[in-house]
Amino acid sequence: MKQQILAMLELQNAMNSRVNENWAEQHFAWYRAIWVECAELLDHYGWKWWKKQTPDANQVKLELVDIWHFGLSILLLESRNHHGDIARLVEQQLANAKPSGDFREDLEAFTLSTLRTKKFDVAGFGALMAGVGLSFDELYTRYVGKNVLNFFRQDHGYQDGSYRKQWGSKEDNEHLVEAVAELDHRCPAFKDDLYQALQNRYADSA
Repeated sequence: MKQQILAMLELQNAMNSRVNENWAEQHFAWYRAIWVECAELLDHYGWKWWKKQTPDANQVKLELVDIWHFGLSILLLESRNHHGDIARLVEQQLANAKPSGDFREDLEAFTLSTLRTKKFDVAGFGALMAGVGLSFDELYTRYVGKNVLNFFRQDHGYQDGSYRKQWGSKEDNEHLVEAVAELDHRCPAFKDDLYQALQNRYADSA
């Protein structure tokens, strides 16, 4: 697990640097991005008592992966150049995560912690992972996938507004889920193969 955490920290730093090479000095509100994602996650999970709702497991997990991106960014800022310390902390806190059995309440507790401390509640995040059956290995695979999508977005005009998030009848996140399922996650070229798969799908939808 430690090596996977270290790999994700490197990927996150690379993505942040792609957006802004001096990202660590910009005082971005990473915590705010987290709580907004929490609201989107709850919509995918379902909370309305006046209508039938079934949790969309794939979208819930994708939102958790988005939160993980922002959480890693907070951890990187708190422990500059000490990635090993971050990895040990994350490994320990994920192992100690204790879900309550009520996913919505765990999500609200995690959101409250985020708003109160403006930090990343790793143990709370672990409780959310457990609540939807998101293993660490799956988190890693999905994270690498979303990291590739984020680089793809940047390469295709995300910052200047020319990027198309809707590819045909589906959003890019949905295409990502399908592309990841079609590839071998254990292949050393997984990241590059996934980028090419997204390229093909994006071109076909033009």
